Amino acid sequence: MLFFPTLRHSKRAARRATSQASKLLKGVWKAPRPSSPLGTPSVKRSRPEPAPKAPGRFLEIGFLRVHYIARGKGRPVVLLHGNGTMAEDFLVCGLIQRLADRYRVIAIDRPGFGYTNRPRARIWTAMEQAELIHKVLALLKVDRPLVVGHSWGTLVALALASGAWRELRGLVLLSGYYYPGRRADVTLSKLLAVPGFGDAARAMTRPAMNRLLAAQSFRHVFRPQRVPPRFEAEFPVEIAMGRTQLRASAEDASTMNAAAARLQDSYPHLRLPVAILTGDADVVVDVDEQARRLHGDITGSSLKILPGQGHMIQYSGRRSIELAIDRLMQPSRKQ
Repeated sequence: MLFFPTLRHSKRAARRATSQASKLLKGVWKAPRPSSPLGTPSVKRSRPEPAPKAPGRFLEIGFLRVHYIARGKGRPVVLLHGNGTMAEDFLVCGLIQRLADRYRVIAIDRPGFGYTNRPRARIWTAMEQAELIHKVLALLKVDRPLVVGHSWGTLVALALASGAWRELRGLVLLSGYYYPGRRADVTLSKLLAVPGFGDAARAMTRPAMNRLLAAQSFRHVFRPQRVPPRFEAEFPVEIAMGRTQLRASAEDASTMNAAAARLQDSYPHLRLPVAILTGDADVVVDVDEQARRLHGDITGSSLKILPGQGHMIQYSGRRSIELAIDRLMQPSRKQ
């Protein structure tokens, strides 16, 4: 999920998106108010709002402070969120609560999202993030998890499987992007991911503009469904639109094609259960270019296409996701 409209094709669209971004940056800067003759600010600063409380716990891995949400007991299910969102999204949609009745559920904030920081000293590719997830699971003593990834999180799930750091029970891939293609949002993200320029752009953007872009993005990724009232009420927009997460979103989007290109040759060699779910009305990823193609490349995988559903199937298709997870977690499978 990205906080600007996602366009799938066309070089013309890419040029238009870049041009619009440049115009936006020129229009959102506002000159600072002049100081008073005595040198004191002429406008009284308001007291900053208290930071929201994290719903989960933290682990220290090197210089990285990783936030995760853990609920329930039993065989482990690991949830990896998409771009622009966070682990808390799985709380808002109710998936964590539903699965925790029968499994040990762990949702992890990827670097720069939610309450996990994102050091600049490292390029956080899908493979780097997968290695981090492996270390988190090792510290939490998680054995043979079923890994569920949504959107950009599917790349991390596939990297975790192809990296073979640990044995996995299987993968459940939701609304994923698996093969490189021409996307205008990737072009725009590369511009916003440039150190210095991207930071300046985010610093100059007014909060009102951020809220407008967020609302537009929410409508886009949920289409054709409406944005759920619970999402509007509970999703922490102030974190999602913070500078750290916006930087992480831009950086992840800019490396999306490279990540897919690196991973695609490994798909035919995967030897674990894989369930692929997607909506046929998804305006973010193309079902034929992505989900159907992946199903053909992974021997023994299952594919479920949800009619009339968009990108955020963890909301509109939660029951189908639960069934896919339960099927791969059946005791008859290898323990």
